[in-house]
Amino acid sequence: MITIPLRILLVEDNETDALLIERQLKKIVERPQIKLVEDLESCRYELVHFIPDLVISDYNLPTCTGMEVLQLTQEIDPQLPFIFITGTIDDEELAANTILAGASGYILKKNMKHLDQRLRPLLKKVVLQMSANEEVRERIRQNKQSVNKIRNYLNALNSDDYQERQKSIARIKKDLDRIKFEEQNTDLNKTQNDKD
Repeated sequence: MITIPLRILLVEDNETDALLIERQLKKIVERPQIKLVEDLESCRYELVHFIPDLVISDYNLPTCTGMEVLQLTQEIDPQLPFIFITGTIDDEELAANTILAGASGYILKKNMKHLDQRLRPLLKKVVLQMSANEEVRERIRQNKQSVNKIRNYLNALNSDDYQERQKSIARIKKDLDRIKFEEQNTDLNKTQNDKD
């Protein structure tokens, strides 16, 4: 059982499949935090705000393809592990193309009964790639959230409303000050630890 709490973004439009996948994930991960979406816009929002450790996606979705979800994920975080769980990749060439495009793996839905056995090695690999230090992981996640907020604030600066621009600038300064303060504390703690 994986004891590190994994944040998993699940991109799936079929409610039954989503429930089955979540149930199988809970057999492997002690405390998974799972966000379920089914379109690109919701996926983009969660990639920026939820900041998952892993994305699991169906290949065929009503409004987009799994390859579009993979491309979006790579635009936002090229290092983020991505696994397809799908009923449509029976073609070996298509499966190979998903791996060549950057997916970490794929699993066929026809193997849903044994999904936990097929997911376990992929999730263990994800955990090995993650930082062993939970505090560092959380600081990185918070910094990513701050950077994503700053991007949103900068987009809001295009607003014609002067007050909204001033609010966005104030938020940007506050987030940058917080990041700078955290970096100074990290450097101070490192210096202190080196002396000890």
